[in-house]
Amino acid sequence: MSKLLKIAIIGAGGIGCYYGARLMQQGHEVAFIARGEHLKAMQVNGLHLTHTDFSFHEKVTAYSLEEMMCKHQPNDFDIYLLCVKATTTASIAENFKNWLNTYQQKIIIASLQNGVDNENILNSYLSDCTIIGGLAVRIGGHIVSPGHVEAKGIAQLILGNWPESTSSNNTQLLTWSLLFKEADIPTEIVNNIRFEMWRKLIINNGVNPLSALTSLDTKTLSHHVLFGPIVYKLMKEVVDVAIADGETLTLHDADEMFQLIKNFDPIKTSMLVDFEKGKSIELEEISGAVIKRSKQLSQSVPYTEMVYALLMHKLNN
Repeated sequence: MSKLLKIAIIGAGGIGCYYGARLMQQGHEVAFIARGEHLKAMQVNGLHLTHTDFSFHEKVTAYSLEEMMCKHQPNDFDIYLLCVKATTTASIAENFKNWLNTYQQKIIIASLQNGVDNENILNSYLSDCTIIGGLAVRIGGHIVSPGHVEAKGIAQLILGNWPESTSSNNTQLLTWSLLFKEADIPTEIVNNIRFEMWRKLIINNGVNPLSALTSLDTKTLSHHVLFGPIVYKLMKEVVDVAIADGETLTLHDADEMFQLIKNFDPIKTSMLVDFEKGKSIELEEISGAVIKRSKQLSQSVPYTEMVYALLMHKLNN
């Protein structure tokens, strides 16, 4: 087997716990960074995770972010996988900056978050560190109770250097790709990670806010006689904005993402789960990002604006 890594999962929720459990089962040393009752349950009873073809129930190392920073130096970990909501990226980055300044060290952070702005935010705080852009795709994962996670899908990782490719970083990414694949995590290394982020934003804009409005899962939405066409139009608006912003997306990308979500296992989107739990949702980071760029680029996105407005109204009443 290849070299074992020390990995910190920052934001060990449904998706972060899945990847952490897979890596632990392969022998890697993983620290799960979480908070609240979920953190307490993992510290006392370990992590219980169920997946279609994988189950995990073991003691784990779990910290709050503050505990991790008190007990460890930055270079205690080979890589940090950032799985927090995009709404907290700036605050996490600021905490890391203060921590790193104390030790005068650099770290490697791979962002596995929704949206197309997280890497820029991380780079603005941590310009001396190595920022890896990443996506967790074809995966649904949620905390069903403290310490208990359910996940589904093939759970693929797509990784790429940010903001551009370098030969030294590519070698490192290829090494990690092999390690992740050994842990049964399908992993792809790409030269243009920003392109892949826009493709995921197509899906997120298509189903996340609309699911929070309707309380419907992704499969029900995409097959619905009324909502299905709206899902597609929300996806197409992302493509239109991306093209205007210089990305090489086409209508084929909207078609492909729509078929993907139609044929994927039905899942409750992260925005719907957060809305039901009374947590902050990634509305600004998903639909807001599309609307912001549409205004800058003089593009029309009426469906995104309508869904955004309706959800803002629902949140405020």
